[in-house]
Amino acid sequence: MKAKFFRVSFISELTERMATRASPTGGCLLPSFVSLCLGGESSLAIVFCLDGGLGETQSGVAMQILNILAPVFLMIGLGAILEATKFVSPTFLKEANRLTYWLGLPALLFSQLSASFHDVGGARVMLGTMFLATLLVILLGYGVAWILRIPGSSVGTFVQGGFRGNLAFVGLPIIFSFSDEPLPWGVSIRTAAILIVAPMMVFYNIAGVVVLLLSQHKLGWQMVKPFAKQLATTPPLLATIAGIAFALMGWPLPPAVDKTFTALGEMALPLGLLGVGGSLVTVQLRGNWRASAMAAFLKTFAAPALSWVLGRHFGLAAAELKVLLILLACPTAIVSYTMVVELKGDETLASGAIVFSVFASIVSLAVIVGVF
Repeated sequence: MKAKFFRVSFISELTERMATRASPTGGCLLPSFVSLCLGGESSLAIVFCLDGGLGETQSGVAMQILNILAPVFLMIGLGAILEATKFVSPTFLKEANRLTYWLGLPALLFSQLSASFHDVGGARVMLGTMFLATLLVILLGYGVAWILRIPGSSVGTFVQGGFRGNLAFVGLPIIFSFSDEPLPWGVSIRTAAILIVAPMMVFYNIAGVVVLLLSQHKLGWQMVKPFAKQLATTPPLLATIAGIAFALMGWPLPPAVDKTFTALGEMALPLGLLGVGGSLVTVQLRGNWRASAMAAFLKTFAAPALSWVLGRHFGLAAAELKVLLILLACPTAIVSYTMVVELKGDETLASGAIVFSVFASIVSLAVIVGVF
């Protein structure tokens, strides 16, 4: 009875939200579909087909979705084109992604955290909500893996694909496209996003290593060495710790250093998106595609749905909840594939989860941007 009531309540609220944005003439709120189509090996098109019955208000909502999401997925598409047409050398995007991972993203995290970590107390409810939602997705992932009878050596790969999102290279660009308005507790939307993304990336690294190692080893001392090695060689994690320490010491960044790190951080987001697109062309879909698709579903639909329930329970404001939903609906992180390779997980399942989640996230993110 409770489950039925929740479902009716959720649908009623969603309908009410959509109705407030609908015109008197009726029609569909969201695009009929948003499809990312790879035509052969050399063409890519992003097609937005709008329902002909859109009124003026609905057209405004559709344009909002288009203006916010299209630049992100167009950059991903451009990366796919560059890779598929061999416009750039075979190693260019791979090297650019490496540059971003080792330099651009750490610079962004360090500069933002060193300047704004003193405001992290206001983000504790948002951060706690995202942390709890991620834990629930991990538990749900193990349950779904058991139902699908995924082999034990692949379970960790499946679970990681279901919870580890591409927060930095997809989530932040989307959030940074919104106007940087203050949240109820004082900081801007962009600052709040950084304050949440940084510690969640720490958790993603730790949880990702743990679930992958548990698929290969029994819980014990033999896990300590690979666990420590992985954490010690993760640049965003090290930059997060350094930025927090710098802020706690109360040291200001010299203007020249601050400007340099800011420029490197601005480089990280577009290069990261191009790298995501290039990776889509190089991965191959083989084996158990059903498991890959289910991992993508957990990542792009189940995770934000759980966050919505928890966020409402904890009383988050609309803007705070929207930030969390966007972050949790992001596709599976590309770095999850790298970790699977290093820790001897299921490479085919990992690559499939990334591809399926990119396509699924177009739908989930469009709903979040348009409705919430």
